[in-house]
Amino acid sequence: MRLLSSFLLVPFLFLSLSAQPSSINLKQLDAHIAKVMKEFEVPGLAVAIVKDGKVAIAKGYGVKKMGGSDPVDAATLFGIASNSKAFTATALGILVEEGKVEWDAPVINYLPALQLIDPYITRELTVRDLLVHRSGLGLGAGDLLWWPASTHSRQEITKRLRYVPLATSFRSAYAYDNVLYNVAGDVIEAVSGLSWEEFVQTRILDKLGMSATKPRCSAVVGPGNISSTHAIVDKRLQLVKPFIADNANPAAGITTNVTDIAKWLIVQLDSGRVAGGAPLFSPKTAKELWGIVTPISVSNVAPELAAIQHNFSGYGLGFLMRDFRGQKLVTHGGALPGYYSTVAMIPGLRLGIAVLTNQESSRAMNAIAMYILDRFLGAPALDYVSAYKRIQARADSTTAAKLQSTSAARNATSSPSLSLEQYAGTYQDSWYGDIILKLEDGKLAIAFAHTPELSGTLEHWQYDTFVARWHDRELRADAYLTFSLNPDGTIEQAKMKAFSPDTDFSFDFHHLLLKKVEPPTR
Repeated sequence: MRLLSSFLLVPFLFLSLSAQPSSINLKQLDAHIAKVMKEFEVPGLAVAIVKDGKVAIAKGYGVKKMGGSDPVDAATLFGIASNSKAFTATALGILVEEGKVEWDAPVINYLPALQLIDPYITRELTVRDLLVHRSGLGLGAGDLLWWPASTHSRQEITKRLRYVPLATSFRSAYAYDNVLYNVAGDVIEAVSGLSWEEFVQTRILDKLGMSATKPRCSAVVGPGNISSTHAIVDKRLQLVKPFIADNANPAAGITTNVTDIAKWLIVQLDSGRVAGGAPLFSPKTAKELWGIVTPISVSNVAPELAAIQHNFSGYGLGFLMRDFRGQKLVTHGGALPGYYSTVAMIPGLRLGIAVLTNQESSRAMNAIAMYILDRFLGAPALDYVSAYKRIQARADSTTAAKLQSTSAARNATSSPSLSLEQYAGTYQDSWYGDIILKLEDGKLAIAFAHTPELSGTLEHWQYDTFVARWHDRELRADAYLTFSLNPDGTIEQAKMKAFSPDTDFSFDFHHLLLKKVEPPTR
């Protein structure tokens, strides 16, 4: 599941606050969105804009399903994936205010059984650390425990973290993760007596009147006003299956619409105050949520977007912070199959934006959100559509060149060291579990024991490297499988690596270290 930090690309131009408009031209916005949808093949999306504590726009565009006529409206539900993380952070903030949790207390105070691979980190990891991506785990480490949909329960995912390897030392580097948000959900359950879903429903959604919102990935199936899910697969737009497993809800589980998310934006921008009711949280908690804990290094943006180069970036509690045209921007993105979303707030303007889409195009949602921000800031016009089209074309060309180079370097005349039958067997990774190789009709088949979608055929690539071609082509995640041999010709271990550089980082094949075991042990 990608981190789509909306505005991977942003600036530092000081603008006069007095010159900034308080509204946006709806006709021009509609025309811009129509252009974005056409250029990036987005069947449908919805936009919310809040300003000065009021809803300025909550509107749907396009259709729920490609080829259909049922329109997206302000009540249409979308999965918002990692934009759910802010709900988990806010839930913990509520419990901190109630004295049930401390931000800087060790997690083992609340979950004594928690273990990570390093005893020092196990002892020192705090509740705050769960939310800020600095634990030492690598990018997406452990995500194969839940992504694609797995049979591991949430409790089992937490249990298996004790075996997930580290990439850096504790608190030394930013590396986005999902699994520790699951642990944060466990903390909420341990101290409140409610599941994460029950707590978010009763303590946040119900209180804010977000009546259509559900704290579950699985809420995107069934009857109702729900958008379908789409993606580009093999260069063609098509329907794809939604992600409906609930074992990672604290990291990615919220299903909502722009009518409801507008209420969320207003409360966040108003430091937890709720119109006509008791505050959801205090200004002190708001400061915690929006304060940078983990710095993120700043790199140069694409030349087409040089005018909006940002100068600082960092992660707080469920939110990213950076500068945008001289203003502090509080933002986050979310990505699941067929659903991409972004949230962006400029506290200094009391301005909030949400864009929910039913196609996997980060460039489409950014082109809309940044256009809206620019209009409210009175910024010089920037053709985001053309800029992102050129960026996309360049990225596609780079990927194609990389794959072509890899293929050209392949020794296609080489042969495996062993017979195919000798590679067959059960292989075990300490944190994931079993991966099974079988000889079927003269070919090697591969199946991940806890992930039904990860089954396919192994094609010989070169030497002792094969490529796993998954039967489910929607995954877009073929992977190398390379065997290492002992001096006596037996298999010592096997490792995996994504085949394409475009593979979603949550397919963290490269963290697996597979040992052949007979018979299967788990």
